[in-house]
Amino acid sequence: MSGSKSGIRYAKAVLQQATEAGNAKEVFADMQDISTTLADSKELRVVLQSPVIKGEDKKEALLKIFNSQSKATHSLIEVLISNHRINQLGNVANAYTALYNDAKGVKSAKVTTAVPLSEALEKQVLAKVEELTGSKSVTLENEIDESIIGGFILRVGDLQYNASIANQLGNLKREFSKSL
Repeated sequence: MSGSKSGIRYAKAVLQQATEAGNAKEVFADMQDISTTLADSKELRVVLQSPVIKGEDKKEALLKIFNSQSKATHSLIEVLISNHRINQLGNVANAYTALYNDAKGVKSAKVTTAVPLSEALEKQVLAKVEELTGSKSVTLENEIDESIIGGFILRVGDLQYNASIANQLGNLKREFSKSL
């Protein structure tokens, strides 16, 4: 799981509270929204990191941006503000998502391809993830990297499966250089 230690601690606390309150799924959707919003908005990330902008101003902005989120999410924002940890909001959201998925047995996989995944290749990749993890419940994130030429690189947790053409060419090059 990625993220800072304090982000993970906050995420565990939020997940525990949400589970006890019976709204863990709702908070999960909120955390996904927060992650997406922060990933898409460099300006918002800069505001959260800025020591010049007052905590109250950050809180006001965040509560307006995320006004449709649950009360639990608003409480998290307020706690992070009061503890001077609002810059950890993205880490908390990402850690919560990972913890929630772990609790539900959902595996998260990242696949890197040279071109966007076709439906057929997505099925192949999902089959490979099921084979590697034994889990039928998988979320798939696709990243495009033209330097791999073709094929794909699959990462699930600590496991990596490299079926890229660039990797195969590198292996061929090493074999040739050994034989010279």
